[in-house]
Amino acid sequence: MTVMESTSAKTDACASAPRAHPRPEGQDRYTISEVATVTGLTAHTLRWYERIGLMPHVDRSHTGQRRFTNRDLDWLAFVGKLRLTGMPVADMVRYAELLREGEHTFEERQELLEATRRDVRTRIAELQDTLAVLDHKIDFYASARRAPERPCA
Repeated sequence: MTVMESTSAKTDACASAPRAHPRPEGQDRYTISEVATVTGLTAHTLRWYERIGLMPHVDRSHTGQRRFTNRDLDWLAFVGKLRLTGMPVADMVRYAELLREGEHTFEERQELLEATRRDVRTRIAELQDTLAVLDHKIDFYASARRAPERPCA
């Protein structure tokens, strides 16, 4: 059992919703190139995630080849969502560390996610304001083209 599969990890859903996996549980041993294909991440990025502690434990075959599982795919999907929020990598690594530490870190994990949610909501509000300005300008140009030409004096 990997660290990510500990009791505390099971109570912290990695992905927001169950997703279909390329292989069923028990047959879910993926090479790094297969994971790269499924996730869109490069092998270099996957190795880097492992090196910095964002992928806390990846099993290895008897020859030392990385073997990822469906649980790893779920974790990578969650990390992808965190990246989309703009969460700094250091915060993502901290979240992964807290997850490995266990249930006593629930509050700190929640605080990290709430701070990220506040940042996302702020960015959404800024984007909505920007969209309103763009809509106003587009409407201005659309109505200016429809207006009859003015006679020259």
